[in-house]
Amino acid sequence: MRLVAVTAVLVAGLLLAACSGSRSRPGSAGAAHRGVSGTTSPAGEGGIRDDLSRPQSSRYRDGNDSVPPPIDVSKLPEPVPKAEPHSRYGNKSPYTVRGKTYRVLSTARGYDERGIASFYGNKFHGYKTSNLETYDMYAFSAASTTLPLPSYARVTNLENGRSVTVRVNDRGPFHDNRLIDLSYAAAVKIGIWPKGTGLVEVRGIDPARPAQELPPPEAVSGRHPGIYLQVGAFADMANADRLARRLRAADLGTVQVIDGVVHGQRLRRVRVGPLDSVDRADEVSRRIERMGLPSPQVAVD
Repeated sequence: MRLVAVTAVLVAGLLLAACSGSRSRPGSAGAAHRGVSGTTSPAGEGGIRDDLSRPQSSRYRDGNDSVPPPIDVSKLPEPVPKAEPHSRYGNKSPYTVRGKTYRVLSTARGYDERGIASFYGNKFHGYKTSNLETYDMYAFSAASTTLPLPSYARVTNLENGRSVTVRVNDRGPFHDNRLIDLSYAAAVKIGIWPKGTGLVEVRGIDPARPAQELPPPEAVSGRHPGIYLQVGAFADMANADRLARRLRAADLGTVQVIDGVVHGQRLRRVRVGPLDSVDRADEVSRRIERMGLPSPQVAVD
C-alpha cells in the first residue's frame, strides 16, 4: 500500500491512533489518527481523501461505525507472514493515549495473550491506519496497542476454536478491557461478528522461524471461557485481603485471592470473576473505577 509523503516535522503527530468515541455496534473500537496540520492523504477507497489535520470528531465521512451485508470470507486469502521492516510510523515507544502509557514490543516473537477482541468496519474503511497504510475491512488485519507495525499474529476464538492469521498494521483498541481490534473480515472469519466482541487468544508469529510457531490453542469444549478482572497484585497478604474485603462489600461478584510467583517474587492477585459476558465485565470495570481503584486487567481462563 502507498504511504503518505510527510516531512520529518510531521512524524510525531502521525505515530499514534486513538479510538473513535462513537459507534453503532457493541464492542467496536476503531482507530483514528491524531491531527497534523496541513496533511491530507491522496484519495483512497471510494475517492476518500483523508485529511489528517481535521479533529477526530469530524475526520470521517460517517459519524458512527457500521458493517456491510454479510460476506463470504472463505475465498479471501489469509496473509502469508514474511519478514518486513518496522514502519517509520506507528512504532513510537513509549506512547500515551487517554492518560495510559503503552510500550511497543520489538518483535511479535513469543507474544501469547488471551483477552477480549472487538472489530471495526465501514467508518474507517479507506482511511489511514497508524502506519499510514489504507485500512481495508475486507483484508485480514488487526490493531494492537503493543505489537510492532507491521507484524503477524494468529487469533483464535476461544469459544469455537476458529482462527485466522492477521497482519497487524494499526494501533488500538484504546477501549478499556480490549486486547485486539480485528478487521471486519477477520471478525467474520472467526465468528466475532455479528456479536461485536469475543474471547480470543492472540499469538505472535515470527516469519523467520515459522516451524517454531506455537501450535494453536485447544478449542474450549463444553464450557464458556471465564472472564476475570484482576484488580491488584500484592506481596503483602494483608493488603490483598484488605482489597478483597472491599470488593466483596461492593457486591461485584466472586472475589478470589490467588497465590503466584512472578519473576521470582511471590504475589497475591486479587480478581473478580468469572464474569459471564463482555458486557458484564465492562460494567464491573466501570464500578471498580468509580471506587477510586485502577482500571482492572482482563484475564481469560
